[in-house]
Amino acid sequence: PSSYLIARAKGVDLRREGSGNLGATNLYRVMGWKYAVPSGLFDIAKGTVAVLAIAPMARPSILFGLAAGFTAMLGHMFSPFVGFKGGKGVATAAGVVLALSPLAFGIALVVWAGLVAATGYVSVASIGAAVVYPVAVYLSQPARRSTIWFDIALAALIIWMHRSNIGRLLSGTENRFGRRGRAEATGSGS
Repeated sequence: PSSYLIARAKGVDLRREGSGNLGATNLYRVMGWKYAVPSGLFDIAKGTVAVLAIAPMARPSILFGLAAGFTAMLGHMFSPFVGFKGGKGVATAAGVVLALSPLAFGIALVVWAGLVAATGYVSVASIGAAVVYPVAVYLSQPARRSTIWFDIALAALIIWMHRSNIGRLLSGTENRFGRRGRAEATGSGS
């Protein structure tokens, strides 16, 4: 995952900082926007490029694009380069969705942003966007209904990757967006 590489370049092992997750949200909490934004954009690009690179060879079937996107997500979530650890796959999934279903991406992005603003929880926003995504595909792309199983699997995987967040939400210990790990440890988090 790009967040791991960016943090390591600055002498930080993200697996031992913040939540220990190798995603852009933890990178933000530990190192700030300056590092998290490029990481998140790179992860989105990973998903988009995986789908678009295979598209010319896959026509007319969308299944190869779906498989390439899902593989990019799995590679991000379970990277063999860092002991099969990784991020939760939200940004990479967003890139896959952007390439496959731009309208559904837009709808899910609005839901994600609205939930972050309303709740302060990136995990709630990511889960909410994952739930909305297959519904948006189903309603906006009748031609994709035969492959809706992929969209449901993508959403289910994102939700499953957030199971520890769900536990923290239920126990009232989940961190809100905008709080950086080191600031929280000193009691000066916002």
